[in-house]
Amino acid sequence: MYLVATPIGNLEDITLRALRVLRECDLIACEDTRRTRQLLTHFEIHGKPLVSYHEHNEAERAAELVERVRGGAKVALASDAGTPAVSDPGYRVVQAAVAAGLEVVPIPGPVAAVTALAASGLPTDAFCFRGFPPAKQGQRRSLFESCRDEPATLVFYEAPHRIVASLRDLLATLGDRPVAVARELTKLHEEFLRGSASEVLATLEARDRVKGEIVLLVGRGEASAAAPELPLEQRVQELIDGGASHMDALKQAARERGLSKREAYRLLEGSK
Repeated sequence: MYLVATPIGNLEDITLRALRVLRECDLIACEDTRRTRQLLTHFEIHGKPLVSYHEHNEAERAAELVERVRGGAKVALASDAGTPAVSDPGYRVVQAAVAAGLEVVPIPGPVAAVTALAASGLPTDAFCFRGFPPAKQGQRRSLFESCRDEPATLVFYEAPHRIVASLRDLLATLGDRPVAVARELTKLHEEFLRGSASEVLATLEARDRVKGEIVLLVGRGEASAAAPELPLEQRVQELIDGGASHMDALKQAARERGLSKREAYRLLEGSK
């Protein structure tokens, strides 16, 4: 079973090895047969049988693909874009193949997370990839909060209609960290927005609409170590100015000082 990485935008990014495997395989399993057929047609690969696999049928399809490989077929697994199983369907298929003792051969190629990280300007010695944040605000903020002490650059994928909300929640939970937003990687309108979370948020808020596929990268939190030097009241106001609610600002300022929320509230009231 071959895991074939495909371009995330620019078709020139496909590898010679990927093209050879796609030409030689007996069956191609793909998320969307229409997308994959367009790719094959572009590179003049014709007559290959395609079968769809996606998040809704992956479990049952995995068993079918394993049986095909057991029967001697060479099966290629391809995502619509990027590397199979990386924030895309494929994990269950690979898991089933490994459990069955079959050979799984990765054909490396584009990965949006690593492509964005390399050009982000943020530290690359360690990074933590967390896929897509939850769509609901409460769950999204909980995820960001759980990453507070992660000693690595954080990497997320995000939908264009949620990137502004995610940046607002990022400010509210992690403060005004350095970030990069990579949009439409390798495509005609590729764009990198770099700066503090508040600066990038302001840029996107000024647009009528945000389009394209997005990678959100967040720097480490070392810079926030200086924040406790500010008086509590000033720090709370700073966080509120950055987009946090009064309660979230109070919670964060309390955490930075090793205080409970109740203690911070008492101190804040006593300073008035």
